Amino acid sequence: MPETLRGGRYRLLGVLGEGSQAHTFEALDTTTNTRLAIKRFRVRGARSWKDVELAEREARVLSELDHPNLPRYIEHFEEEGALFLVMEKVEGQTLAELRRDGGSIGPRELVRFLDDAATILGYLHGRAPSVIHRDIKPQNVIRRPDGSFALVDFGSVRDRLRPDGGSTVVGTFGYMAPEQFQGRALPATDLYGVGATAIACLTGEEPENLPHKGLAIDVRRALGPARDARLTALLERLLEPDPDRRPNDLGRALHETLGDRRDDRQRSSAHRRGAKSSIPPNAWAPPRSRHDPALGPLLLLILTLSLFVARVATFSVFRVALPLVLGILAWFFGGSLRRAAERCLEIGRAGEYGLRNAARRVRGMQPLKGQRRRGRPPRYRVGTEQTIDTEGEAVEDADDDRYEPRERRERR
Repeated sequence: MPETLRGGRYRLLGVLGEGSQAHTFEALDTTTNTRLAIKRFRVRGARSWKDVELAEREARVLSELDHPNLPRYIEHFEEEGALFLVMEKVEGQTLAELRRDGGSIGPRELVRFLDDAATILGYLHGRAPSVIHRDIKPQNVIRRPDGSFALVDFGSVRDRLRPDGGSTVVGTFGYMAPEQFQGRALPATDLYGVGATAIACLTGEEPENLPHKGLAIDVRRALGPARDARLTALLERLLEPDPDRRPNDLGRALHETLGDRRDDRQRSSAHRRGAKSSIPPNAWAPPRSRHDPALGPLLLLILTLSLFVARVATFSVFRVALPLVLGILAWFFGGSLRRAAERCLEIGRAGEYGLRNAARRVRGMQPLKGQRRRGRPPRYRVGTEQTIDTEGEAVEDADDDRYEPRERRERR
């Protein structure tokens, strides 16, 4: 390993990784005092011209990319019979290093990985022509200190189809989609690598060591009885051996499988910096009630005003007007009207309680539970199997005189 490159501009500090085709070094740019990653390809010692072609392709493709979850290209040059690619050093740990050090990635972090992977692949596959990574695996995914994920090592990248068809078989066994063994690579090929990386991180096993059903990984057996049904369904789709049945758009697959269930705290840093997120809010969070839809600003305003008017009307009618009128009439016509006034007050309290809970749900707050006025109002019998208290909550009916209407107890 030389000490410096480019006339002393780059000082090599150590080896970051080794492969069959290249070595990656950590380096210091003495002009800016920043840490970089420099990949060296031995052109003179290459086993075939294909190795040189892949090295040149990686440099060319990386120079055309600009995405917050990909390493930033600096330059590439030739020196002493080798090709050097200089790029930003992505800080953090690869998923392979995390597993080796005893760490793990749980469902929450997996959501973030899938979201970042969806934005990356959406960017790569959306280019013209599409850029296919072809080697997505734990060694090529870095978890940054802020929890976001970056995709590195474009040494196997393919950015165009040969006019006469065919391609080179590249990738890593266990993470390669079946079509890669035929020399084919499609956008769906990268989705297989994402699925294989995800299941390897969740189980701690290499994909080829997991139980299989035919040509496919048996995701249900691999994840065990505590598996999440939505996660299982998603991974089964990503690891489908047939590329024609496998999704070719990770963002769409996440939407279709997860719906709108995701906690806002699981958003990727790329999304926070303005990149388009591929998973909607609240994925893998408890599903919303069918009476609690995601509200738009206009509908939210209309519901809030309606609930406010309903609370004012309930208070005015059942807590003020009717009790006052019935109370005055009770002075002339007896106690039944006084009890009717009490009923109106109780109905008003129950209505206000329900409307207040509805307003809290519209604002995204938890409904009030167990918060009652001091001195619970009496419960009234409804049918023979259930009683309902005046605040609208059903309870089991017990054949107990305490739950009979007051008039019936007094007549008896």
